[in-house]
Amino acid sequence: MNLTKLIFLSILLVAVLAYGQVQTGFQSGDIVIRGGWLFDSVSDGVRRNNAVVVRNGVILEVDTNLTGRDTTAARVVTLNDDQFVLPGLFDLHAHYAVDLFDAGRVDEYTINPLLFLANGVTSTFPAGEVDPEGMMAARKRIDDGEQTGARIFNSGPYFGSARPGWDNAVMTPDRIRSEVRKWAALGVKGFKAKGIRPEQLSALIDEAHRHDLTVTAHLDSGFRNTVNPRDAIAMGIDRIEHFLGGDAITADKAAYSSLEQLDATRPEVKAIIKTYLDQHVFFDATLSAYGYFAERQPKELYEYWINEKDFLTPYARSVVESHPRENNAQFGRILKAKLKEVKAFYDAGGADLITLGTDHPSWGEFWSGFGSHRELHALVLAGIPPAAALKMGTINSARALNMGSKLGTIERGRWADLFVIRGNPLQDIKNTRNVQIVIKAGTLYDPKALLESAKGKMGPAGATDAAWWKGNSRFGK
Repeated sequence: MNLTKLIFLSILLVAVLAYGQVQTGFQSGDIVIRGGWLFDSVSDGVRRNNAVVVRNGVILEVDTNLTGRDTTAARVVTLNDDQFVLPGLFDLHAHYAVDLFDAGRVDEYTINPLLFLANGVTSTFPAGEVDPEGMMAARKRIDDGEQTGARIFNSGPYFGSARPGWDNAVMTPDRIRSEVRKWAALGVKGFKAKGIRPEQLSALIDEAHRHDLTVTAHLDSGFRNTVNPRDAIAMGIDRIEHFLGGDAITADKAAYSSLEQLDATRPEVKAIIKTYLDQHVFFDATLSAYGYFAERQPKELYEYWINEKDFLTPYARSVVESHPRENNAQFGRILKAKLKEVKAFYDAGGADLITLGTDHPSWGEFWSGFGSHRELHALVLAGIPPAAALKMGTINSARALNMGSKLGTIERGRWADLFVIRGNPLQDIKNTRNVQIVIKAGTLYDPKALLESAKGKMGPAGATDAAWWKGNSRFGK
């Protein structure tokens, strides 16, 4: 036997022995989830769950056979036959913003992270932050284990007129590039543009890509020096929010005016969808966001399964309930149009490019942590199969933020972000609301305990404590 073969066989033997050790030995701190069913966001179906093994925050084994193995050292979670394991949800438009007094948004990053996590939303991208410094500090506390909550992939401040104090004369392309470098060094994961001009957006995209960061945007039609999504795609943008753009949204009026009358069968819509597919641009549809502002129809989409007002302090709840929201009829019409639009995108072959985003800056009646389940439901109401909707809320969203190799599926080597629900989500997508267990970064949480710890704590305790909650800015959705 020559030396090369001997070395190869030695390496192979070491690998086999190491693999055998992984397969036979459990350590203190390991989590073994056995029984129930598994949806891994790789295939389109569910299968029996033999066991998922988690070690040091990473998925070590999937579909493993426990026969003859000593699990004494591990924490073993045995599921019932009506329980299903899913990858943690990933909200790509996860507003932490709250406006209880109709006086301007503030980013609330103490209770919101608990509400996301308790709902199986283990990863969030805020898509524009009112208080980027505070949001970054919250992210660091969560990452360091000093605070409990969902992962925060910071987006930094808005780029565009949505940022309080934005001045187009000051925010030149060079200034934008400088800001991108600053926030990239601070650890943001991507950027959000809203109310931005063409030359500004081009600089933002180019500089962000130099730092391997993504750019998403809430754009318009081209009306009054805004940017049509079609033109942003030509600049190289990674993701578009809310509406597809193109020639179906004409520059003679604002996008919302065109969107409420959108006919998804028009050739202009088919053409812009093809552009997304050809350029591999993600579409964050944010379907359910519009109904919160309208008549909240269909009713089943906006019903409470937990009374979300219970998380407000008694004083904040009295304020919220004394100021009912007005019905925005235009947004109700937009929701109906968007259901057809996203189905057309899916039917054209865009299943892998649709992501989940809730986009609900709260005024106290609903919280984005619960909103991910409504968004999954909305995708299914649009005609998308539940398995595809779940992939949009997991692996698609992870890939859109360049995190697809770490998050979004239940596979060996992925970060251990999972949640367990009661009821088959492929038979009824609303079963994702029945969260039983959450695991984030290999730590197991009781969602009921998380929610209980958050009750009565959102908002000021009284009028004398309300100044911070009133913020110092006001800007539209």
